[in-house]
Amino acid sequence: MIRNGTGWCEMRVQTTIEIFDYWNRIRGAADAPLKSQVEPSAVPHLLQSLFILERREGGDIGFRLAGTRICDLFGRDLRGERFSSLWANSQLADIERTAMGVMDHAMPALFNATGYSTVGHQASFEIIMMPLRSPDGACDRLLGAIAPAAAASWLEIVPLEFLALDRSRLLPGKFDKPAPADLRPINRIVAGKSIHFGQVMRRMVSQLLSVEAR
Repeated sequence: MIRNGTGWCEMRVQTTIEIFDYWNRIRGAADAPLKSQVEPSAVPHLLQSLFILERREGGDIGFRLAGTRICDLFGRDLRGERFSSLWANSQLADIERTAMGVMDHAMPALFNATGYSTVGHQASFEIIMMPLRSPDGACDRLLGAIAPAAAASWLEIVPLEFLALDRSRLLPGKFDKPAPADLRPINRIVAGKSIHFGQVMRRMVSQLLSVEAR
């Protein structure tokens, strides 16, 4: 775990801890660094697990860059793909809204998620998203990382089919800004899918989320 301005944050994976520390260093006294301040040479050992998202003209959020380890996890090149396409169908709107909120409010977010393979394997992941500013001052990109919480040999062989959100929370950091109402930490109960198994599990996910929403 690491400590931020709001107390102990349950960030446990070394990759997410290191990139969050780096983002904090380069932003200095600002709430978010300029995208030009990000130097790949400063974190070469993390590059395979990093991504950059951008807000696109159509209003969605897509991958501008994705590290090779992330692409290998999903068995395809993710550049240009919509970020929400990696997630369970019932969570697409939540994921996109949260990513937009990180940009709009310049507040990083941490996710715990479960990844499900095409044959029913599952693994826990820690995911972080941190805002980046353009020269005009607008936050229109996100720097992030996806890393497994524990080693799993099958991750190098069988691609993930989708991620399911278990929990998300904001990382206000040293400024102790209150969380905006539309970015409150949320909890989710989710399940996985495989090619046939997934159709059943998607319905279960939708039912669980519907119950939570009541």
